[in-house]
Amino acid sequence: MPRTIWKGAVSFGLVHIPVALVPATTRQGIDFDWLDKRSMDRVGYKRINKTTGEDIDSENIVKGVEYEKGHYVVISDDEIKAAHPKATQTVDIIAFVDAKDISFLYIDTPYYLTPDRRGEKVYALLRETLIQTGKVGIANVVLRNKQHLAVVMPLGKALVMNTLRWADEVRGVEYLEMKDEALNAELNPRELDMAKRLVEDMSEEWDPAQYKDTFQDQIMDLVETKAREGKLEAVGGPEESVDRRSADVIDLTELLKRSLAGKSAKKPAPEEASDNEDEDEERASPTRRSTSKAASNKKAPAKSTASKASASKSTTSKTTTRKTSTSKSSSKKAS
Repeated sequence: MPRTIWKGAVSFGLVHIPVALVPATTRQGIDFDWLDKRSMDRVGYKRINKTTGEDIDSENIVKGVEYEKGHYVVISDDEIKAAHPKATQTVDIIAFVDAKDISFLYIDTPYYLTPDRRGEKVYALLRETLIQTGKVGIANVVLRNKQHLAVVMPLGKALVMNTLRWADEVRGVEYLEMKDEALNAELNPRELDMAKRLVEDMSEEWDPAQYKDTFQDQIMDLVETKAREGKLEAVGGPEESVDRRSADVIDLTELLKRSLAGKSAKKPAPEEASDNEDEDEERASPTRRSTSKAASNKKAPAKSTASKASASKSTTSKTTTRKTSTSKSSSKKAS
């Protein structure tokens, strides 16, 4: 079963589509943890005063924003909490635009949207409408207390939600300050023709599976080799659990009629719902949450590798014992 990280509804007009959010990507790569070579314990980070070098208790730490060089404005936890957008559990579509108009520079993180709680029909209605019109939905959504701009688009028989970068996060081409020779170059027709032919000769069908992270493969081969040799230090840790909630299905036909009839009326505000995060995560600082999650993600591969190596070592030991026992039995019979 796919791992659901959020439940709510896609909303446009007065129509709500109950959906569940599923990550469309998985993080790959090698995580190198710091270990104490004397005891093989994990090495963490200490909170110290950078001027005196002394340790600091968490109750003496406040958050500040550097306003100018060497001068900070202190912001309290309550002020930070008040500034967070209120979670509504709604992917609120605010406009539809042509799919071709969105530059790939704005695409951030993709998620699958799956129908939830008898929302299959209205889910299919939105998907087919987007396909036939060539449009995508621009939406606002709050995930983990962070506000995102997003785009809802069809992908085959599914709907995908990509979070988008904000306009001030994307640099324009003018940032490169390229010379006019590159911007308005006079190209030789013969050279351009040869370049086109070269591109055509090198063209092939897109198959992402044929491209590999060779560094990761080599490191993991080395890890497997050392694991088989018993060179392991197992690391364990707690697992996280998150409570999720959902939205209700509302009659589709009636809402479509009301949406069309009230197009000129003031747009209704999205439904409010409680935050998806646990109370403990709300009280924790963003730095502590990210550190905890990163540590949890890092622990799993080592634990999995240790289990596999231990099982393999146990199987080999049992096989050797059986062979030795059989050999002794045969010798006794022969004598």
